[in-house]
Amino acid sequence: MGMGMATSLLRAGHTTYGFDVSDDAVSRFTDSGGASGAVEAVAPECDAVAVVVLNAAQTESVLFGEHGVVPHLKVGAVVLASATVPPAFARDMAARCEAHGVHYLDAPISGGAKKSAEGALSVMAAGTPDAFAAAKPVLDAVATTVFELGDTAGAGSAMKAVNQLLAGVHIATMAEALTFGMTQGVTPDKFLEVISQCAGTSWMLENRAPHIVDGDYTPHSAVDIWPKDLGIVLDIARDAKFAAPITAAALQQFLAASGRGLGREDDAAVAKVYAENAGLTLPGES
Repeated sequence: MGMGMATSLLRAGHTTYGFDVSDDAVSRFTDSGGASGAVEAVAPECDAVAVVVLNAAQTESVLFGEHGVVPHLKVGAVVLASATVPPAFARDMAARCEAHGVHYLDAPISGGAKKSAEGALSVMAAGTPDAFAAAKPVLDAVATTVFELGDTAGAGSAMKAVNQLLAGVHIATMAEALTFGMTQGVTPDKFLEVISQCAGTSWMLENRAPHIVDGDYTPHSAVDIWPKDLGIVLDIARDAKFAAPITAAALQQFLAASGRGLGREDDAAVAKVYAENAGLTLPGES
C-alpha cells in the first residue's frame, strides 16, 4: 500500500522520495518518477513523511531508530503513521515527535493495494488541527475519505483496531462458510455467485473468495498480517477487560495457517486449514 500511496503523491505533482527494505521496490518507484536520496540528506526539505510499514516496531525504527527520520525533519513537518498499532503506541510517538517540533497524525488506512494505487484510500485519522493542516496535501492525494476522529493521537488506531477485528473475522468466517458449503456439494464458484448477492455477504467475502475460486494465493494481504493485527485487537481488549471470543477463534485459524507454512500466501489461504481438516480439495490443488 505504501507504493500506491507514493505513486498517488507523484500523480498529484508532489516531489516524493521512496524508501523500502526492498531495493527492487525502490528501483521501480524511481523508474516511475520517484526522487532518490539518503534519508538524512532529504529529510530536512520534506514537509511530510508517510510511514507505511508492518507494525509498531518498524514504525518506531523508521521514526527514531539508528537512521530515524524525525530528528532530521524541520519544525512544522508532519509524520503520517499508517501501520496498525496500539493506541498507546500512537500517543507515545506523537509525544516524541512533538518534542522535535514535528506534528504526528495517527493515520491508519483501509482499502487495500488497489485503492491505494488509485488514491482512493479511507484514512482513520486523529491529531491536532495543525497536524491535519500539515498533512492535507498528502491526504488529498492518497484518500477519498478522511475520517477526522479527534485531536489526540490514538483515536485513529483505536478505530483501525475495530476495523481489523471485523476484517479478520470476516475473512476467517468466509473461509469457514465456503468450505462448509463444499461439504454439502456447494462449489466455491457457486458459493461466490450466490452468497455475494445475499444477506450473508461482506466486502471481505466478495474480495477474498475469488482468490479461492481461482486457486490464486498471490498475496495482496498475507496470512501473517492477521496474527499481528488480531493480536493487537486482543491486547487492547485485555487491557479494557473486554472478552472477544470470536476474534480469538479467528486468530487461531490464522495461526494454524501460518504454522502450516502459509504465512506469506494471501490471507484467503486460511481456507486451506478448513479444507485440510475436512479432507476437501480446493480449486487449483491436487
